[in-house]
Amino acid sequence: MKNLIARFAKDESGATAIEYGLIAAGIALAIITVVNNLGSTLNTKFGSISSSLK
Repeated sequence: MKNLIARFAKDESGATAIEYGLIAAGIALAIITVVNNLGSTLNTKFGSISSSLK
């Protein structure tokens, strides 16, 4: 049992996977935020252009 616990404590592969997952989630959140803001800006701009053409 001691050997199993010692091996589990030394294993860092799961921690690395979690770290990569958190980094990927942070990048995805940043991309979603930028695209959302860009979409709102483009919607406003195209609305203005549409009004000008009428």
